Amino acid sequence: MEFFDFHHHKKNIRDGIYNLDIEGIPPDFPYSIGIHPNDIDVININLQLSRMKNMMFPNCFAIGECGLDSRVPIDQNIQEDVFLKQIKIANEVKKPIIIHCVRKFYEVISFRKKSSQAMIIHGFNKKQQIATDLLTNNFYLSFGKAVLYNLSLQNILKNTPLDKLFLETDNEDFKIEELYLKVSEIKEISLEQLNEQILENLHTIRNG
Repeated sequence: MEFFDFHHHKKNIRDGIYNLDIEGIPPDFPYSIGIHPNDIDVININLQLSRMKNMMFPNCFAIGECGLDSRVPIDQNIQEDVFLKQIKIANEVKKPIIIHCVRKFYEVISFRKKSSQAMIIHGFNKKQQIATDLLTNNFYLSFGKAVLYNLSLQNILKNTPLDKLFLETDNEDFKIEELYLKVSEIKEISLEQLNEQILENLHTIRNG
């Protein structure tokens, strides 16, 4: 059985969404492209956005990762402006948005009404209240390696509707199968059921 890796940085994984660097070459399998808050070039923002638009070949599945990050040195107003511009691009090209968010969840939630496309928080690893607020505002949550050992996160995942979740390796060195196995145990469903649901979720976010 093949297991879909929703967000990863490994060129050798074809069954998933590869996070393509803005300066990279589009692969012949699904990828996402966006301007990460830490990669914003303040002087050349328009050039970055233009390059991003020009990299949307048929295998481009999603916009991202993009979003807001309180830890990076880029001014928050600039981050919000670049995030909004990418949301508008996603609306134009009708592609879901993979979101990077660090300590800015309620600011990200405020942008939800700006998007007509699905918005997915990648690498979710926060408290239940944040998860609840995101789900209430129709976000999807993508979980990663922390689910394998974080009991609090396991409980959050247990409370997350099956039709609102994805699983990913991000840039961690482990097999996505391990995560699917753990989640199938937590959700008390078969691997086949979990796999089918995630493929259905992919279809939903891609086709609306």
